[in-house]
Amino acid sequence: MIYITFKNRLVPAFLAILRIVIGWHFLYEGLIKLLDPSWSARSFLEGSRWIFGDLFRWMVSGETGLTIINHANSIGLTLIGLALILGLFTRITSWCGAGMLLMYYLAYPPFGGFSYGALAEGNYLIVNKNLIELFVLILLAFTQSGEFFGLDILRHRKKSRVVTSDPIISNDKIIHEKNSRRELIKGLAGIPFLALFSGAYFRHISETGPDVVSGATAIRVDFKKISDLKGKLPEGKLGKMNISRMIMGCNLIGGWAHARDLNYANTLFKAYNSDQRILETLHLGEMAGVNTTFMVNDYYPLFNNYKKSYGGKMQSICQTYLKPDNFLGDIDKAIGNGANALYIQGAEGDRYVREGKIDQLAKAIEHIKKQGFLAGMGAHSIEVIKACEKEGIPVDFYVKTFHNDNYWSAHPIENRVEFSVDIQRYTDHNKIHDNMFDLFPMKTMNFMKQVNKPWIAFKVLAGGAILPKDGFRFAFENGADFICVGMFDFQVVDDVNIACEILGNLKNRERNWYS
Repeated sequence: MIYITFKNRLVPAFLAILRIVIGWHFLYEGLIKLLDPSWSARSFLEGSRWIFGDLFRWMVSGETGLTIINHANSIGLTLIGLALILGLFTRITSWCGAGMLLMYYLAYPPFGGFSYGALAEGNYLIVNKNLIELFVLILLAFTQSGEFFGLDILRHRKKSRVVTSDPIISNDKIIHEKNSRRELIKGLAGIPFLALFSGAYFRHISETGPDVVSGATAIRVDFKKISDLKGKLPEGKLGKMNISRMIMGCNLIGGWAHARDLNYANTLFKAYNSDQRILETLHLGEMAGVNTTFMVNDYYPLFNNYKKSYGGKMQSICQTYLKPDNFLGDIDKAIGNGANALYIQGAEGDRYVREGKIDQLAKAIEHIKKQGFLAGMGAHSIEVIKACEKEGIPVDFYVKTFHNDNYWSAHPIENRVEFSVDIQRYTDHNKIHDNMFDLFPMKTMNFMKQVNKPWIAFKVLAGGAILPKDGFRFAFENGADFICVGMFDFQVVDDVNIACEILGNLKNRERNWYS
């Protein structure tokens, strides 16, 4: 082995400090994982989408493989960190550390969108901290770093010279013993650093708990994972499309929280759902069996990025707007963006029926169908669907709000006025203010019994005011063929489990399934 040597005495000292600093990074990563019984490498490896993604997912496809990977990762990081701090077996330890960092880099390389799903403190292109540390460790492997200020100096120390009674040899012995003591002090130089770091670590853990955002690998967020699924989400037909009975809402991307008078909620929503987290949530939803999402044109760049980066197959149903200055433009744009089906957005349906322009809605539906796509009609008011059925507008499906009114912020029934949802933002609570989306749910339920077309119910949780177990059951038992649900990442698996349980145990459904 050819080592790089340096004449400047400061260089070995700085190389030793560099070795110790990287060693502490490895050691801390390993200790966090060893002491957290819930930590797993599964989500990190399952989310890999580059050319090695299939290999990484195979590695954690079984419990035995996952256990081996988890232990190899946590124990390996810990041992490599200890060895680097102490300067012990530095050459082989540096190569092992570089190998681990190479695996992390290959799982989420910072280019082409393949880094989505990995935790990051900044923005990277090609070079990230894993690659930088990897090359530093390769450099250390070609130096005598462990012999500068580490235990390797003791391993490689030459055998003591034979001591004789010759005065000259005795003097040489004295000099040699002084050098040996000096070498011993240098060899133990990493121990004070280890003691210092260890004290800081245990003090930090006792005061704040583990730092779950540090990491060369992602630490699993404490919410239900794919292995916690209790069944397969049922599907239905929308034309020739197979649609999961639960569809993902697109407020995930837009950040509309429907938080009544909590003015900070929309900002909080958007701060939590970063672009990276949105992609992770779409991926989690698809792995959980949700194969379709609602979409609007403004959100397609991110959605299509998800499909490209993750190889996603999720379908989209685009809600379109009928703008007076470009009446069919949003429809054409949705088709260009890759929508699988289209519908007229609910507030648009309400507005055109309220203004007596049902013929304009018919024109839009006809245009969608002529392009070869399924065409739906959205509505907050049941009067929209009544008008479409009366006029014989050939819609393929309806998208109608539907939820119970048994929650404390529901608008008093005596003050409910048809078509008042989404007209304007009222400040008078005696009218309405973002707290109800189906003003007359019983009217919806009764009329939809007569409609023999698929029905996607949305706002089934009234913007978060109703628990999923209540909102899902109310929608499915009272006629909805599909439900659209806005979900945070930590809700996805729970919501799928709840939907599966309810669909497997419907008791009072009277309306036929039209899907």
